Amino acid sequence: MSETAFPIVIHHNPDCGTSRNTLAMIQAAGYEPTVIEYLKTGWSKPLLQDLLAVMALRPRDIMREKGTPAAELGLLDEAVDDDALLDAMVQHPILVNRPIVATPKGVKLCRPSEEVLSLLDRQPESFTKEDGEVVVLAR
Repeated sequence: MSETAFPIVIHHNPDCGTSRNTLAMIQAAGYEPTVIEYLKTGWSKPLLQDLLAVMALRPRDIMREKGTPAAELGLLDEAVDDDALLDAMVQHPILVNRPIVATPKGVKLCRPSEEVLSLLDRQPESFTKEDGEVVVLAR
């Protein structure tokens, strides 16, 4: 199957182990995805809205708190609405949890990294994460 027949996009943070493992699983399955390092490219509000709509999630569902300015910006308050969260995510890309993977089978926040397997047409024979954990693949 050609990569154009099954395009994969990963919104990736190379400093994140989960994101690196997810990308490695995709590659181990024989795909070469389009890699978007969102901390460099940033997010657009329409892109986030589209991804959230396909995932049937709200901005708070994909907001990362650890290692981000979420608390300092007052974003942890449940009263902060979706529009304000999206604006903050556009201004501070680190607020978006990672990795988000899009394939013809859907879009997911792939935490844990094994979540990506349900988005692939083919899976790797086996996979060992960076920490040595072996991912057992259903056959």
